[in-house]
Amino acid sequence: MRIGELAARTGVSERSLRYYEQQGLLVSDRTPGGHREYPERAVDRVIRVQELYAAGLHSAKIAQILPCMRDEDGGPSVRATPALVTELVTERDRIDRMIDDLVRSREVLDEVIETASGRVAP
Repeated sequence: MRIGELAARTGVSERSLRYYEQQGLLVSDRTPGGHREYPERAVDRVIRVQELYAAGLHSAKIAQILPCMRDEDGGPSVRATPALVTELVTERDRIDRMIDDLVRSREVLDEVIETASGRVAP
């Protein structure tokens, strides 16, 4: 599929897809006319990259992680190094702290909403 179709199917801009390719996160072939051609599995790859970005990881870290992740055609092609596993545990702990902070913020907002609407919190 061409870059426009991949962008439409994933909701990711063509510019971002080009960036992913520059960073080694996505691979395309080129037509004789120089257009990018992506395999069907690129849709899953782009979605996975988006999920990792949403988790707060940067492109260099994502490039390290992707070969260690299970793809639709089987297991990972590379095992994560102990150092990478340690870094990923640190990232997971950071995400857990963010989740805890968000839950506390939601609880505060719930209290304000209840107070503002004249209800008393249980």
